[in-house]
Amino acid sequence: MRIISGTHGGRVINPPKNLRARPTTDFAKENLFNVLGNMVDFEDLDVLDLFAGTGSIIYEFASRGVRSVTSVEINAVHYNFIRATAKSFGMNNIHPVKANVFLYVKSCAKQFDMIFSDAPYDLEGSEQVIDAVFENNLLKDDGIFIFEHSKSKDFSSHPNFLRLRSYGSVQFSIFQK
Repeated sequence: MRIISGTHGGRVINPPKNLRARPTTDFAKENLFNVLGNMVDFEDLDVLDLFAGTGSIIYEFASRGVRSVTSVEINAVHYNFIRATAKSFGMNNIHPVKANVFLYVKSCAKQFDMIFSDAPYDLEGSEQVIDAVFENNLLKDDGIFIFEHSKSKDFSSHPNFLRLRSYGSVQFSIFQK
């Protein structure tokens, strides 16, 4: 796993063996960030990453100079790995939060320009986070929400659905407020 681009581009991230996350593949991540790069200026963004896992997406956003990245992860091992990695890379724009994503989304008062969610594919009800983000008004006007999921899911009928990007077995449904 590596950071694709930005100030830390090419840096390798080596999570310990006891991390049980399924990080987004470098191929899918690179293609997603190429799409996003044509949609936004990263420097102006406040980003929220739900189900942060290894932090792979967080480091990519931070490396590209976003204003801030808030990462939400309930697993203590993953949360501590994200904190330690951000500190060792000198990424002061990363703000880890150890919390249940569904409770965090309901109680968060801040709005974000972009939200990324990569729940475990086998997590029952993970798609409920899509409606929760919109119902709790977490996106600023024209904000973008990216939901990573398996090929078995289809969100094209959602009223905020914008487009689908598919990279191998990885699907990104993109929504906009």
